[in-house]
Amino acid sequence: MKKIITVATLCASTCFAAQAEVRINGFANFIGGMAESDKSLYGYDDRVSFSPESLFAIQVSGDINDKMTATGQLVARGDNNYDPEFEWAYLTYEATDNLSISAGRLRLPLFNYSASTDVGYSYHWITTPKSVYDVVFNNIEGVRFDYANYAGDWEYNFTASAGAFTAPVFGTDLDADNLMLFSAEATYDWLKIRAVAASAKTSLDIASSDSSDLVAAAGGLSLVTALGFGDLADSLQWEEDTGEFYGVSVQIDKFDWFVGAEMTIIDVANTFIAKTDAYYVTAGLRMGAWTPSVTYEKSDAPFQAKFEGQVNQLLGAQLAAPQIAAFAATPIGMLVDQGVQAQVGAPLTALPTQAASPIITGALNDNIVQSMLDSQTSESSVISATLRYDYDTNIAFKVDVTKRTNDENDTDVTLIRFGANYVF
Repeated sequence: MKKIITVATLCASTCFAAQAEVRINGFANFIGGMAESDKSLYGYDDRVSFSPESLFAIQVSGDINDKMTATGQLVARGDNNYDPEFEWAYLTYEATDNLSISAGRLRLPLFNYSASTDVGYSYHWITTPKSVYDVVFNNIEGVRFDYANYAGDWEYNFTASAGAFTAPVFGTDLDADNLMLFSAEATYDWLKIRAVAASAKTSLDIASSDSSDLVAAAGGLSLVTALGFGDLADSLQWEEDTGEFYGVSVQIDKFDWFVGAEMTIIDVANTFIAKTDAYYVTAGLRMGAWTPSVTYEKSDAPFQAKFEGQVNQLLGAQLAAPQIAAFAATPIGMLVDQGVQAQVGAPLTALPTQAASPIITGALNDNIVQSMLDSQTSESSVISATLRYDYDTNIAFKVDVTKRTNDENDTDVTLIRFGANYVF
């Protein structure tokens, strides 16, 4: 299906050149960086590298008729060995002067800079703040409705999107269906405010992951199920669970100076994943060709004691002798058995069931349930200073110093980046 959409869009955008104008535009980010000694950040280590965030893109669009336009965007990313991929490929129908309908593979309007996230020339940062913007579900295959109009001195637009996506994450694929997104944006001279809400049915096949931790977690959930706690295992699994996304933002741009802030919430409540809150605040000055700015980011995914009732049921369970024997034969059971023998001088299976049960259920809780709930917890803050110089009307040079702090263990890493963003 994806290949069909891509081919169809290419044909639509090129085969009708005889009837309408075909427009070709492009942009590129040439970014280098180096982290401090023996540390890494955003794909950079202590050697200068240009691969993690550099890219080159071509966008082709053409009018099919008075109402329809085809658009395709081919992007080659440094972190993907510059292998070109079609990230956008869609048709747009101008239903009215205010309403347009787009269908195909297109950008999901999650953020202020969603449409231009890859176009470094369009903003003052080296790249958009990763604490907020670094998500895997930027593009969908589906349909988007865009409505724009005026009310007095206000310009406003509403967007509704529906579709699906598949994105690589945790060494496997995250699948999302029945995705629905609604956003609203209003602009008054120097002020812009925006809000967005989205939800989707999401699934992650952790058993097929190339992450050894997730594969071990999948095995642990199978053990939890085998011992009779299927409801708890189902709660921890990521299968057909509703994922939610919310965002708000405010921008004030007086041209000589600007400030802005954006906040997002991502939550998949009925899984082992922790809810993530993230935001940034940024401010800068425009002094001729120079734009100095500073940005503070924060991301927090705290530990959540989910499924308390089911966990308590696990901890209070009385296991039968066959269940104890089955557990003792598993890898985690063998480790527990070694500990029991070291303490009491007898194997786990020799203990009375009322003594063995809390040992086993405690081990399941500590080593499987709680370790899964704790696996995605994090807390970090980032502060960065960026200097932009507009060399010409289509090219800007930038230098950036970023310090990221892991607030869980109070460690930090500093990254220096430099680059050129240009459009053509």
